[in-house]
Amino acid sequence: MNSIAERWIGSCRREATDRILITGQRHLRLVVNEYAEHYNRHRPHRSLGQRPPDPLITPEPRPASASTSVCRRDRLGGLIREYKQVA
Repeated sequence: MNSIAERWIGSCRREATDRILITGQRHLRLVVNEYAEHYNRHRPHRSLGQRPPDPLITPEPRPASASTSVCRRDRLGGLIREYKQVA
């Protein structure tokens, strides 16, 4: 379990906290909670076939076509961007 925790902490530091000036404990908690939600619900994981670990998410995304439009959601002030197909 230690290696899993170290991997998550390293990802959080590289992708979020190293790129933001943290102004206090409350701000740090907000950033880490936002990153954890992104990590578990949206971020693709190579070992899971490019799917997020949250089981509530649909397992396979629809294949993209020429008429597929994409919606972008900015998180942490644009530091993290999430993309989703729009029907």
